[in-house]
Amino acid sequence: MRRSEVLAEESIVCLQKALNHLREIWELIGIPEDQRLQRTEVVKKHIKDLLDMMIAEEESLKERLIKSISICQKELNTLCSELHVEPFQEEGETTILQLEKDLRTQVELMRKQKKERKQELKLLQEQDQELCEILCLPHYDVDSSSVPSLEELSQFRQHVATLRETKASRRDEFVNIKRQIILCMEELDHTPDTSFERDVVCEDEDAFCLSLENIATLQKLLRQLEMRKSQNEAVCEGLRAQIRELWDRLQIPAEEREAVATVMSGSKAKVRKALQLEVDRLEELKKQNMKKVIEAIRVELAQYWDQCFYSQEQRQAFAPYYTEDYTENLLQLHDAEIVRLRNYYEVHKELFEGVQKWEESWRLFLEFERKASDPSRFTNRGGNLLKEEKQRAKLQKILPKLEEELKARIEMWEQEHSQAFVVNGQKFMEYVTEQWEMHRMEKERAKQERQLKNKKQTETEMLYGSAPRTPSKRRGLVPNTPGKVRKLNTTTMSNATANSSIRPVFGGTIYRSPVSRLPPSGSKVSMYAPCTRDIPSTPPAHLPRGPTSSFEFLRTLDSVFREML
Repeated sequence: MRRSEVLAEESIVCLQKALNHLREIWELIGIPEDQRLQRTEVVKKHIKDLLDMMIAEEESLKERLIKSISICQKELNTLCSELHVEPFQEEGETTILQLEKDLRTQVELMRKQKKERKQELKLLQEQDQELCEILCLPHYDVDSSSVPSLEELSQFRQHVATLRETKASRRDEFVNIKRQIILCMEELDHTPDTSFERDVVCEDEDAFCLSLENIATLQKLLRQLEMRKSQNEAVCEGLRAQIRELWDRLQIPAEEREAVATVMSGSKAKVRKALQLEVDRLEELKKQNMKKVIEAIRVELAQYWDQCFYSQEQRQAFAPYYTEDYTENLLQLHDAEIVRLRNYYEVHKELFEGVQKWEESWRLFLEFERKASDPSRFTNRGGNLLKEEKQRAKLQKILPKLEEELKARIEMWEQEHSQAFVVNGQKFMEYVTEQWEMHRMEKERAKQERQLKNKKQTETEMLYGSAPRTPSKRRGLVPNTPGKVRKLNTTTMSNATANSSIRPVFGGTIYRSPVSRLPPSGSKVSMYAPCTRDIPSTPPAHLPRGPTSSFEFLRTLDSVFREML
């Protein structure tokens, strides 16, 4: 039995006891039956009214609870629909009071979620409005009257984050472009003259509208300023080049050049103006020193002629170079020619540098060839001979490679320009072939000269004897060592004379004597080679003196060698 039922039974027992007690009191007092009945009716009425009142109150509470449940259910359904969540369902059976409590709690929770979503939506809308105004973009399309779903809020948050990134990126770009624009304006001494330029330079960075159109306009403005800056730099650089050229032509002293050194860098308006003033001053000075200027240009022309390998005919083709009438017209002709030559050299610069490299290698090769044919090179004591031989061998390998590379590049250039590439008035490969041919002919000529010189020297030695090797020793003073000189008897002399194959000097062919033969080895003396110390330095006393003494001496030597053999 439940506790409430026990309490109800106890209430009934208590009520009976109270009525019995009243009856006892009434009997003790002596109240008549009819009055006791009335009094009992009054008690009954009081109890019934009290109970009815209590029942009515509880019934009212039940109605209120049922009504609250109905209201909560309706509101809860509405909130679930607005919040896009599943409707609330009570799990299991429950009482009216618990159901009302659960529904009321759920409604409060839903109300809180709805309020939070609405607040977040409002905050996101405010951020979106601010960012869109700065970026000049349309606002995010969202229904502010309804409660956004969690997915809608997530998309809105992502959209706002993207706007923040876009703002940061455009702001960085704007700040960078603005800094460059200010630098260009300072370089050009340019003051903002339009409202847009003033907004960029003078206004607050946070107030500038970071729209795509404004960014594009900023980029266009920067390009225009940079173009003006580049043009100004080119003009200033051209003026500086003109000043340096005029300095060199007019031979301006260093002290005077240092006076304008401050404007020889930079490209501001005041620098450009100062450069132009200096050019005007130098041009006026050039007119006053026409001859000096033209002669300076001619020196430069000669340098370009050398660099471009101009032939004598090509140089003489420019007739004003040889004119002595120094006028403004002559100066203009020289200026035009020097400009043409500069352009010509720049177009052919790579080829000319290659030809110059070949020329230097060729000159070095000829120098080594000359040293290689010099007998005095064997007196080397510092290792230079070995170095020169290595360099000469290296050049012999490098020159053909250079020629092949130049040949391929020249052929490509001639195909592109449809004209011949000439060096010193002729095609380069013809020029190279001619140089090699001249070198070969020079070597052949030198060889023939050496052979002729050797032939003449040999004939002279055979006729008059070889010159003494040691100048400090005289032939007549060479001592005769006893036991080392062979005795020449009359029989030997007569046999040698009778059997000699040497013919008279002036009457026939002269045969080489064994005296002029070299030993077959540098370290060992051949057994057949004559010993010069065994031959008297002067003819024997019994030989006849006079014009034929040399001839007779040779005959004697021949006999001696035959006897030795």
